[in-house]
Amino acid sequence: MATKLTRLYSCRDEELPIICDLAAISLERDLVDFTNYSPKFNVGYLAGFKTNTANAMIVAEPKTETLEHMASTTRLYSALDSLLDPISRLSGYLNLAHEKLNISAAEFGIVKLRECIASRDPEGALKNLHIVNSNIAKYRDLLVIQGLTRELIDQLIAASGNIGLGKHEQYAILTNRKGLVQFNVTKSNDLYKQLQEILYTGKILYRKKDPAKLQEYTFSQLKKRVRLTSKAISKKNPDKKKDDDEPAK
Repeated sequence: MATKLTRLYSCRDEELPIICDLAAISLERDLVDFTNYSPKFNVGYLAGFKTNTANAMIVAEPKTETLEHMASTTRLYSALDSLLDPISRLSGYLNLAHEKLNISAAEFGIVKLRECIASRDPEGALKNLHIVNSNIAKYRDLLVIQGLTRELIDQLIAASGNIGLGKHEQYAILTNRKGLVQFNVTKSNDLYKQLQEILYTGKILYRKKDPAKLQEYTFSQLKKRVRLTSKAISKKNPDKKKDDDEPAK
């Protein structure tokens, strides 16, 4: 089992690249001072930091995986809804055959199946659909006399396959997303370490010399700037969903 990675940074994932972008602007302006302090901080270093920041912005939110999950969920719910008409018809045939079968819709599995469809429970729906299909096979001859068709039987069998496939697809997306999140945390931690290097050096250069610039190399101040900007945007878009809480340090 893979070890869960811990975030080194005390901000939201999507905030880190924005904070780094602010730091990159300051570093570019003050690059001469940084280079004079250490040759490590050269044009190549700045370019690399900018590239890492831009890459972090792209992967901060796994939008592709989110869209895939939404599409998969839509297909899965559609497969569930496709059962409503067939099981309604089946329930009618069961009622017509009640004198010979003497089995209720609940015993047949139809009632629980309906409940699982209504509650959007694919696992429960699949379980009860198997019961329904097994009972159809068991009582098929009597139900066919009442009007049950091969087409309706095939619909219910196909629905079982579609729901099973949908569940497997969602599991694959979830597994991929977890792997992506872990990969992103590794990359974000690396970016944060580089950011800390820049901020630490900026404090050395400007703690006594320039209090205003010192603010630009202080993580808490940069985070505050990002959040003030986010709040301003949220006020313009009041329906926008609130961000999740910060990850624990």
